[in-house]
Amino acid sequence: MQKLNYFFTPIITLTCVILFLCPKQTVAQLKQQRDTVKILPKSEWKGVEGRPYKQHVPIKITVHHEGGKLLTINDDARQRLKNIQSWGMGPERKWADVPYHLLIAPDGTVLEGRHPLTVGETNTEYDPTGHLLICFLGNYNQQKLDDKLLKVLTQLLADQCLKYGISPKEISTHRDHSTQTTCPGEEIYAYFKNGYIVKEVERLLKKK
Repeated sequence: MQKLNYFFTPIITLTCVILFLCPKQTVAQLKQQRDTVKILPKSEWKGVEGRPYKQHVPIKITVHHEGGKLLTINDDARQRLKNIQSWGMGPERKWADVPYHLLIAPDGTVLEGRHPLTVGETNTEYDPTGHLLICFLGNYNQQKLDDKLLKVLTQLLADQCLKYGISPKEISTHRDHSTQTTCPGEEIYAYFKNGYIVKEVERLLKKK
């Protein structure tokens, strides 16, 4: 037993040192492994690396929709996202990247956007600093939010609340911060208006 103690003590000490020196990014990555909703990386939609831009730590979550043309489950959501990035980073907008941090396709797939610690960008007057931006691809004034998408949204919100220590009370929509838009569309906003989203996220967090 004495020999075993001599063997394990340096290993335990080294492990403690590694954990103590573990950077915050690594801790975030460990938390991400417990996410309920899988997030596909930028490489899945051939996104390019974003340009340097302001940094922040998310303290609230704001839900958007793209608000352009309809997008069905039969359409190419990855190409749509690639087009949004190309347009946003082009001469018309000169943004640093796709404006949103996480994007939800009509089939429920969640795609990585700009880095969550980089401030998002917007066409409207509100300042998105401190906001983690989640966006539905498509137009939810015209297309339906089905039960599957509603479940993906609430689970994704719960994951992000847990990851960044955000209260469900800090979940809102684009139109709550801007008078210039009806984003995220009536189909999505109805679930915020009746209080369902916040209550469901609170319920999910109690189970984690």
